Amino acid sequence: MTQTDEKTPARILLIDDHPLLRRGITQLLDMEDSMTLAGEASNAQEGIRLAGELDPDLILLDLNMPGTDGHETLRKLRDDGFPGRIVIFTVSDAEDDVVAALRAGADGYLLKDMEPEDLMSRLHQAAVGKLVISDRLTTLLADALRHQHTPEAEGPDYASLTPREKDILRHIAEGLSNKMVARRLDISEGTVKVHVKHLLKKLGLRSRVEAAVWAVHEGYAENS
Repeated sequence: MTQTDEKTPARILLIDDHPLLRRGITQLLDMEDSMTLAGEASNAQEGIRLAGELDPDLILLDLNMPGTDGHETLRKLRDDGFPGRIVIFTVSDAEDDVVAALRAGADGYLLKDMEPEDLMSRLHQAAVGKLVISDRLTTLLADALRHQHTPEAEGPDYASLTPREKDILRHIAEGLSNKMVARRLDISEGTVKVHVKHLLKKLGLRSRVEAAVWAVHEGYAENS
């Protein structure tokens, strides 16, 4: 299951080595009609096992865990073919951690100092297919994407995109998944994937999350 809808509660798996944090998140989920706890794990090995057994809609994953950390856990889950949403939940706002997680297949990156109500809102958005990133990280990530290009390269070139690619980029910048973009534009999800692949290549970016953050930061989100 890759994403849920408005009628079915999203099933969340927590992977975090801090018992108090897991208890706090569990209590928050108990008060939500749109989300429910599928399971919890205190380490990567247990989390990976539960992901396969429970098939949750969304995994909330800590980065800094003893033994196998969140980065390696994320890579393992994606390598194993886990199709659901994976959102990083961490204290780290380091540029390297943010970029590495998104490039490894994370669908969001949230910081643990956010307000509980904001966290629940972001998790609901993630569960229905939207990307979620803590507000203060968007500028950091956009700057990182700009600096990854060599001086000879002028960075992502919006003008190189076709009208359809620009339209899809705008929808991605809204935080929509490929499936949701396909519904909006009345085309197949496979067609969206092909367009996303092409626009990422043209822009010199590695993931749709990077493209979304770049488009928002550069002011292209509102372009048609």
